[in-house]
Order: sequence, then structure tokens, then C-alpha cells
Amino acid sequence: MAGHFEATPGGGAAVALDEVEIAILRSLAVQLLELIGPGDEPAEGEDPLAALFAEGPSEPPTDPALARLFPEAYGDKDSELRAASAEFRRFTENDLRSRKRDDALTVVRTLDALSVTEDGDAVLELSGDECRKWLGALNDLRLTIGTRLEVSDDDEAGSLYRLPDSDPRKPMMMAYLWLGALQETLVETLMP
Repeated sequence: MAGHFEATPGGGAAVALDEVEIAILRSLAVQLLELIGPGDEPAEGEDPLAALFAEGPSEPPTDPALARLFPEAYGDKDSELRAASAEFRRFTENDLRSRKRDDALTVVRTLDALSVTEDGDAVLELSGDECRKWLGALNDLRLTIGTRLEVSDDDEAGSLYRLPDSDPRKPMMMAYLWLGALQETLVETLMP
């Protein structure tokens, strides 16, 4: 179980983590929450149903990582498609941001609830619903880190995968690869 998820009875999964891994995962999830931004809570006295019908932004984010997390629905090849994308974004982005926040908060809360042993290890056990939220958060973290590192399919030589230890991008690349391995084993545990 060390380093990879294993299926548990009832459709959940478990993974053994050490204190450093817990701290890294928690830190990355908190940074993702900061990137996504706070949710719009109804003001005191405001009708909570009004929030359900609140319109979101119509312009894509300027931050490349946010643009990757909240991509254009129809591309931006011509003005008709741009208009359709803006309309789609206006009615869906608030809900998508809320789901991404909820996924990242689930990561933080489940990590905070762990009991670390004297050896500095803990076993994280997730329910089926928590597994799905973790998958969403792991995916969002990898998309964000990959965007910041400019990881692409065009990197045929794999230069980012073989960074020297002196390269300041190396720790983030290692986190990117580790998150990918966690994500892969979590997907495998959820497959029938």
C-alpha cells in the first residue's frame, strides 16, 4: 500500500502516507484553493436561491493555469464560437469552480483528520465519494502544475522528465509525477 492506493471494501480506497507526503499534498491542495478563489456566499439577508441563478464570468481567465482548469467550451476560432463559449462559461463556471473547491477541500479535510503514528506514517482511508473528489483534485493539481511547468505532448525528448537536481523546476516535476502515480492507482482501485 505504501505509495499507491488499494481498494477497500465498500468501494473506497486506502493509501499509506508519511508526514512529508501529507504536508506536500495538503500544501498543494491549499494552493489550488487559493488559485481557484473563494466562493460567492450569499450575503446576509440575500435569497440563497438567487445564488443558484447567479451568472458567472463570460471571459476566459488570463492566468494560463486557470485557463487550463476552466477551458473554452467551443474554442475561439471565430466570433460565433467565442460567443457560444462565453455564454457556456457564464452559466457553468460558477458551478465548476464550486466543485473544484469542494474537491480540494475534501483533500485538505481528509488529510487533517489523519492520525499520524510515532513513525510518522498514516493510512488514509477514503469512501467512494471521497475517492471521486480526490480524483478531481489530483487531476486539477496535475493540470495546474503541468501548465506552470509547460508540460506538453510535444516534449518527445522528455527533457522535463530528466531535469538535473540543480534545476529549480525539479521539485515540482517530481510532485507532478508523484501525483500522476497516485491518480493512476486511485483510478485502478475504482475500476470494476
